[in-house]
Formats: sequence, structure tokens, C-alpha cells
Amino acid sequence: MKVSREQMQANRQRILDAAGERFRERGFEAVSVSEVMKAAGLTHGGFYGHFSSKDDLIAETLSHLADQSLQRRPASLDAYVDDYLSPRHRDNLGRGCATAALASDARRQSGEGRTVMSDAVASQIARFTDALSTHDSAEDARREAIGTWSAMVGALILARSVEDEALSDEILTSTKDWIRQGRSQG
Repeated sequence: MKVSREQMQANRQRILDAAGERFRERGFEAVSVSEVMKAAGLTHGGFYGHFSSKDDLIAETLSHLADQSLQRRPASLDAYVDDYLSPRHRDNLGRGCATAALASDARRQSGEGRTVMSDAVASQIARFTDALSTHDSAEDARREAIGTWSAMVGALILARSVEDEALSDEILTSTKDWIRQGRSQG
């Protein structure tokens, strides 16, 4: 039975969504193509109608996640920082930040996967730089953007890595305070 172009696109979106969630939860190597397809409600045999390999799926998923992230427009940079450095985000690994969940894994992937992650980081830095454009110089805005994004991603990784919930919450809160303090002095 022939599948319509619209249904093929919908199936592809389901695959990318399922892969994105599983990859963020467990990393690239711990997730099989069969598992992704099952989670998407599709058969393993349909995979190659959408992707040439698991490496292709990884690169396409990273691109999909980056596009989704860049489409979300927070009300303000402060609102974005609050949402990003929240216990809700920390505890929702499968739907959280792909950079925090997958950056170190992406480094070990094919050239395309690494390129997609690199482009996503550069895009996020540019987004922050634009949000900080009130600085006296573009160089100052970019430096603060890089520092802010790096602190946020690092804090989320650390908050997820500790078993002590009080320490995890403290990492998130202290990083938010540190970012705000730096911005108020800038």
C-alpha cells in the first residue's frame, strides 16, 4: 500500500520526535533504530525509507531538535534563564536541552552530526548575543552570550549529575543568580 507524501512527512516527524526523546534520555549508543521505530509506532523496515543509516538519523535528529529550540521565543532572556535553570527542565531529560544532553556524545559522531551540533551552539550564541545587544560593543555582548550559555549548559549538566537534590537545586539557583549579577554589573 502506497503511503501519501503527507503521511511520509508525518511519519518522519514521529521518528525524529521519538529519536530526540530517547537520545536525550540515554545517549546515541544506548538507543537502537528498532527502539526508535517502535516508539514512533512504525516498523523497523520503514526506517530506510526515511534515513540512510543511524548516523543519518542522529544528524537529522540533532537538526530537528536545534530547529525546535530556535523556534521557541521566550518573553525575555531572564524568562529563558529561569525556565532553563529550573527543576522542571532538569528533571525532564527526554524533552530538555539537546546541547546539555548530547554535546559530548555528538563529539563522537560522524562529521555531519558534529557539524549540526556545532551549528546549533553557534546559533544559540548568536541568539543570546542579539538579546544582549544593549551592550556598548558587539564584542562585549558576544562574550557575555558565550559565558551565559556556557554557564547555563554546564549548570544543567552538573545539576543532573548529582544525587543530592538540595545541591542540584542550589547549582541551578546559584547559576541563575550569578548570571543576573553579571548582567546587572554589565
